Amino acid sequence: MTEEKKNETYTIKGEDLVRKFKELIKEGNVRKITIKDKEGKTVVVFPLTLGVVGAVIAPVLAAVGAIAALVTECTISVERE
Repeated sequence: MTEEKKNETYTIKGEDLVRKFKELIKEGNVRKITIKDKEGKTVVVFPLTLGVVGAVIAPVLAAVGAIAALVTECTISVERE
């Protein structure tokens, strides 16, 4: 049995980055989140696994917050199961 992967892309402002990231993680079926700057260059890739919650996600959110402070606009690419 093969898993079908779906990709989605969101263009958002830097100040909305942490909020959108949290939303995506709560959905639970996200495998990988890639954040790109407005020129399309990859800033960071977060591979996510099932059960990523609580204290494990705190450092990731801190990194996303730092990125949000640096970019005015970015693109989030989401790979789902």
